[in-house]
Amino acid sequence: QVQLVESGGGLVQAGDSLRLSCAASGRTSSTYAMGWFRQAPGKEREFVAAISWSGITTYYATSVKGRFTISRDNAKNSVYLQMNSLKPEDTAVYYCATRPGWVVETSISEYDYWGQGTQVTVSS
Repeated sequence: QVQLVESGGGLVQAGDSLRLSCAASGRTSSTYAMGWFRQAPGKEREFVAAISWSGITTYYATSVKGRFTISRDNAKNSVYLQMNSLKPEDTAVYYCATRPGWVVETSISEYDYWGQGTQVTVSS
């Protein structure tokens, strides 16, 4: 089992920045990719960003490219999401997730473990 805990969410104004953190604990695989997803009220969970074990490969949803940056620190078993130029449409509960191996995926079904989520609210 792997436990993931997100933090860093909050209430901000449009144009502000936030940095989300996700710490993993438990029995992680030797290598694993990590990703960020979000879910707004009444909507399905959607992909935001993902990163490989090495940190070399990253994927971003079109809606956040140029504004969000995903990174990781394997020594701390953590992944981060720097969110700049936030928009009201970014309002959602943000979840981090992990999957074993080197391959980076963007599909929700490819991830095995999920955190509890952290709320991000962007006002206009």
